[in-house]
Amino acid sequence: MIKKISATIVALLVSGSISFSAEFINILTGGTSGVYYPLGVGLSKIYGEKIKGSKVQVQSTKASVENLNLIQSGKGEIAFVLGDSVQYGWAGNAEAGFKSKLDNLRGIAGIYPNYVHIVAAKSANIKSIADLKGKRVSVGAPKSGTELQARAILKAAGMSYKDLGKVEYLPFGQSVELIKNRQLDATVQSAGLGVASIKDLANSVDITIVEIPASIIAKLGAPYVSATIPAGTYKGVDKDALTAGIVNFLITSKKVSTDTVYQMTKNLFENLPTLVATHKAAKNIDINKALTGMPVPLHPGAKKYYQEKGLIK
Repeated sequence: MIKKISATIVALLVSGSISFSAEFINILTGGTSGVYYPLGVGLSKIYGEKIKGSKVQVQSTKASVENLNLIQSGKGEIAFVLGDSVQYGWAGNAEAGFKSKLDNLRGIAGIYPNYVHIVAAKSANIKSIADLKGKRVSVGAPKSGTELQARAILKAAGMSYKDLGKVEYLPFGQSVELIKNRQLDATVQSAGLGVASIKDLANSVDITIVEIPASIIAKLGAPYVSATIPAGTYKGVDKDALTAGIVNFLITSKKVSTDTVYQMTKNLFENLPTLVATHKAAKNIDINKALTGMPVPLHPGAKKYYQEKGLIK
């Protein structure tokens, strides 16, 4: 009887009638009030529908640094991360939150630029980075991409956290709530244009976007570039604001199969309208810019897709 059952199972496996498990894709994002999370939800819908046999999950995290460490340890298949964080992870920068070189990291695509939002309640009378001295500021979740950028920008301006009156390490949504309740003066948030948390804040109190001048961006160097938050992006902001921009990347692990990464790359670019419907930051995703400034080696699965599209030989 046992031999007959075993023979039946083998026959079913050979015929493809049963399988042991689906392809698991864990999408690592950020806080639910940022841009990574809704885009991750959009990707999960695409992958769930287009990648046959996949089981897709979206995980809310503390964003870039945590995401990279999770990818390294095999606890995620694709992650949204900031370009500078990827550089720090590949180098094994301990100060940035990486105990050693993250040698499992592999690239999928550059997607859209983040804009560093330094936003203050207008009542706090903060008109420049120097005016942050003595103020209560949230710099993002500990060792998140935002927090690393906050440190770098202050350093380039000749300042540090010691110059601030109070430093809070909070995700976007919590930072906004504390400003509404007059418990914070300003928040640093690195995100795509139109981030929900800043929209929420601007709809509740009058805000000021604190500019990051070109002189500071020059001191920061690559991968930072000059960028502009256009007038009208947020309620009450009636003029363009200069700031720092930095590209976001989708990163995977060298341990994820070539076919899975090929499918993730292909279905990202061939279903962009679904992502745009999820968040307008996806309007900036352009396959012709996908490989620009890639901080880590490209995954073979992504390379295969770009070769098909004639972007690389």
